[in-house]
Amino acid sequence: LNLNMPESGYVSVKVYNLAGQVVDTITESSMDAGLHTMTWDASDFSSGVYLITAEYAGYVATQKVMLMK
Repeated sequence: LNLNMPESGYVSVKVYNLAGQVVDTITESSMDAGLHTMTWDASDFSSGVYLITAEYAGYVATQKVMLMK
């Protein structure tokens, strides 16, 4: 996952199932401005569709991903 931060700040990146439940947290921390690359370790999750949501300074970006094993 790539996240481009326009300025430094607190970021929360979480993974949700289609029922809207948080199933994993990728990061919850302060990050510097710039491009950040993150990896989701999905080895404990079953195949299916998940939503990855990044929240920063009141902005929310969501990406739908298909996990196939």
